[in-house]
Amino acid sequence: MPKELERDLGLFAVVAISIGAMIGSGIFILPGLALKTAGPAVILAYLLAGVLVLPAALSKAEMATAMPEAGGTYIYIERGMGPLLGTIAGVGTWFSLSFKGALALVGGVPYLLYLFDLPVKPVALVLAAVLVLVNLIGAKQTGRLQIVIVTVMLAAMVWFVVGGLPSTSSAYYDGFFSKGSGGLLAATGLVFVSYAGVTKIASVAEEVENPDRNIPLGILGSLSFTTLLYVLIVVVMVGVTPPDLLSDSGVPMIHAAEATLAWPGVVAVIIAAVLALISTANAGILSSSRYPFAMARDKLAPPSLTEIHDEWGTPVQAITLTGAVMLLLIAFVPILQIAKLASAFQIIVFALVNGAVIAFREGNVGEYDPSFESPLYPWTQIFGIAGGFLLIGYMGTIPLVGAVIIIVGSMLWYAYYARGRVQREGAATDVVRRTVGRKAVERTKSTFDVVDGYEVLVAITEKTSEQRERTLIRIAADIARENDGSVTVVQFDEVADQVPLQQASETQSPADIQFEEQTEPLTEEFDVPVHYGEIVSHDTKRAIANFAEHEDVDFLLLERSDDPLYASIFGTTVEWISRNAPCDVLLIEDRDLDRIDSVTVITDRGPFDPQKITVANALASEAGGSIDLLYPLESTATETQHETIDEYLEELESLCTVPVNRSIIETDEPERDFVSVTNTSDILVIGTDGGRIRGNLFGRPADRIIDSVDCTAIQVESEWGGPGPLRRAVERIVF
Repeated sequence: MPKELERDLGLFAVVAISIGAMIGSGIFILPGLALKTAGPAVILAYLLAGVLVLPAALSKAEMATAMPEAGGTYIYIERGMGPLLGTIAGVGTWFSLSFKGALALVGGVPYLLYLFDLPVKPVALVLAAVLVLVNLIGAKQTGRLQIVIVTVMLAAMVWFVVGGLPSTSSAYYDGFFSKGSGGLLAATGLVFVSYAGVTKIASVAEEVENPDRNIPLGILGSLSFTTLLYVLIVVVMVGVTPPDLLSDSGVPMIHAAEATLAWPGVVAVIIAAVLALISTANAGILSSSRYPFAMARDKLAPPSLTEIHDEWGTPVQAITLTGAVMLLLIAFVPILQIAKLASAFQIIVFALVNGAVIAFREGNVGEYDPSFESPLYPWTQIFGIAGGFLLIGYMGTIPLVGAVIIIVGSMLWYAYYARGRVQREGAATDVVRRTVGRKAVERTKSTFDVVDGYEVLVAITEKTSEQRERTLIRIAADIARENDGSVTVVQFDEVADQVPLQQASETQSPADIQFEEQTEPLTEEFDVPVHYGEIVSHDTKRAIANFAEHEDVDFLLLERSDDPLYASIFGTTVEWISRNAPCDVLLIEDRDLDRIDSVTVITDRGPFDPQKITVANALASEAGGSIDLLYPLESTATETQHETIDEYLEELESLCTVPVNRSIIETDEPERDFVSVTNTSDILVIGTDGGRIRGNLFGRPADRIIDSVDCTAIQVESEWGGPGPLRRAVERIVF
């Protein structure tokens, strides 16, 4: 029987862990740098950062009550946005927390060295090793230690605020906005990471007692308290210390304490700083170690990271890996620079957290039922996303480059390790799928709402046989009749450039006579106006396109022909007409069409082209037949994907005026399975796909299907050209 993590962290421990994760480098190391960037407005920078963190805190509190599982940010983004973004969030947050923890230890040592002459890195390494050992012993011990640390630390910091406020000087606040709004926003981005710990308790949500109550209260309470405390501390620091001394110091709070609390205050600040920075590192190890644990449980990381120690009940390998990374960072990496990069990535992660709530709310996620809901949805989340990206714009290029490196590395890990091991998708994918499907249905509906009638042009040549012409006119008549339109049949004759068009038009060839003789009876066979004539030109393809534009036709029907040998280099006449015609083009592959009882429409992993549905409905309606809608899904498709696609097909069915049989075919080889299914159909309606380059290299699936089936096929080339490459890629991914 597998071991489980015990729920033994109460509200007090939740608040202590959250506050301890926040109060550290953010107040003991960063104020000097932020003062240099924003001037005295650094006070507002801390307040603004707290406000911009609030949406992510509310979002995370909501998701934590719906999914109280270990992993926190990773779990929410993975479930909401999909395993790829979940991997990015998990790996990136794990590294950023490790960076912040290492920075906290290295930044705390100078406070310790103020009293003792000790080397920085060895002391930081020893402290890191001790904290890793504490976390290995268990979460309960960690929570208790955190409570003790935070209690002592807060007592000293409250003394600093109460004792320092009366000593502040208004002169130090002069030029409050001297650095402008750009300096304020840059400083806000710099100190943003100070609040990252507010949501870290969600990463140990599985160990929290009564999570529906304790997680929201712990997150919101600790954020409110810490924001107020930060602002008051910075007010004191700026108001009692010369700005040059404060901005250039590695121990800014000590200088502020010297100016207000004398030697006892300095000792208290040193104790508070060391405890706070140790607390930050401790909370960082506690929460960040859960990310590889949760990712491994979801098969995005090696399974060994989920192993729980028999005696301690903790994920030993996950904690050991996190500790090893932190030790390496302390020993070899300039931590402050990496911490700045982690701050930018933390902003991106919080934006994804806000996006995940929107994905869960809008997606078809039946099991998402939070006991706490973020207020003012979705404006709270939109504000958090917009505010975060505004800050990133003022942080410079280096943090963005670092974030990109982490993102790309995570994507590569997902592509080469995790992708083949998971069969999940995020709620956002279903939101996008439903949006794409809804727009596709709207486009299809608009094609059914035509009121002026369909004008159909049938373009043939002297080589077109009577049987094929009859099939073309029959299909054209059914399409036109559906909307009280008409059919125009034109035989396009091409003559050499040396022959004057006037002379050619006055000469009636045997082929012209035969065309008129075989077409005239057909005009009376179908209950729709049919006009016919001949056009002579030096360039048939241009003549067809020009005539279609002049007559304002809606559909152009052509015979489908085999590509010549030079097609891969120069293209074909039909391909040129399809690209340049001002209307939808239907390429007809006639195989002795007799009756129409069944019209099969297939698509290539994306929404159905509206014109395919329109054509199929017109043909089936006029013949008294039915439509078969076939949609391919991979065998790994999720249940949610099945449900959404079926709802999409049901909406298409409601638009049609004939009986519709909709089928979702689970297949990894749609070409083969389509051929076997459509052999019982009378007409196959299919699109074009791939484009010339892909078609030349790999062949076009639509062409291969048409060549393999026995029935008449209609290949639809829409005037609007179908979706562009980017939209088509999105549609293939989500559909």
